[in-house]
Amino acid sequence: MNTAIIRRLIFTAAGLAFGLASWDAVAHDPKKDWPVPAEAKAMKNPLPETPEGLAAAKAIYVDKCAQCHGDGGKGDGTEAEMYDVKPADLTDAHMMSEMTDGEIFYKISNGRMPMPAFKKQLNEEQRWQLVHFVRTFAPKPQPKKEPAKPAKKAAPKKNG
Repeated sequence: MNTAIIRRLIFTAAGLAFGLASWDAVAHDPKKDWPVPAEAKAMKNPLPETPEGLAAAKAIYVDKCAQCHGDGGKGDGTEAEMYDVKPADLTDAHMMSEMTDGEIFYKISNGRMPMPAFKKQLNEEQRWQLVHFVRTFAPKPQPKKEPAKPAKKAAPKKNG
């Protein structure tokens, strides 16, 4: 074979490999949003937060979630390093405060590689209990305080 043809084949193969690697990096970018349908975002947790529900959810979390998300929810579980997409840090108050209960429920239910879907493994009540439980990892945002308004000055009295 001609060396020019071999060079073209090598450059073509290298370009193809680079293109596929770039596409894979974009398609599986862990920083990309995890799209959640609007109707799922709007769902409200039908369960009240109770000590019993949190205890039940903690047992599920330890069994199904901690190996990736970690015992404390930081995304540092024993299996976390196995995946290109790192598990979410559930202690991130900003991230958690921006997600609705419905979004968290959707993500637990449907998963996304490498996180499994738990819709068939856990019943609806268990998944809603997990929503309450994972929220315990992040500090609750403090309500914004209105700055104190300066007292109004009394109008000067007119002499007369």
